[in-house]
Amino acid sequence: MATRDTMVHLFSCFDTMYVAFGEAAPTLTNDAHVVRAYESGRAFGSVALAFREYLGDAPSEVLAPLEDALRHAREGDDTGAMMLFALAMVVGPRVLVSLRDARDQVELDEGALVVLNLASKVLVEEILRVGDASKDQAPIEDSSWQAGAQELSRRLDASGNAESFGISR
Repeated sequence: MATRDTMVHLFSCFDTMYVAFGEAAPTLTNDAHVVRAYESGRAFGSVALAFREYLGDAPSEVLAPLEDALRHAREGDDTGAMMLFALAMVVGPRVLVSLRDARDQVELDEGALVVLNLASKVLVEEILRVGDASKDQAPIEDSSWQAGAQELSRRLDASGNAESFGISR
């Protein structure tokens, strides 16, 4: 994959997360999750902007498997817990692997590396912030919720995104 194609693909990952969290935040019912979703959306939006500034005129295309996972998580839980779980445990790690693969498999210029480092930093920070926000919440012991959470990974595995959202495939 060429440098520009790689950067456009990763831009789509962050733009997809930005849109999904921005749209979901005002619809969630748990105040802590609303705040976390808004803040995550803003953080992903800032990364998407950094990609856009690096790329110049690059159209963002929704990354369908990522969008599907986040929308499915939102539909499965009005509180937002499932969506935050998806970020921390399902999609976030796959995006991190995609960022690592880009560094390992594509020759990148200094500007691209700066953007990828920012993207990795922000994503790790948001995953950690989900953990911080979740530690004050009661555990979810609903078996149907847990089954829905497990289904998120199965859906991504079935779509060919078991470890990442591209780059190395």
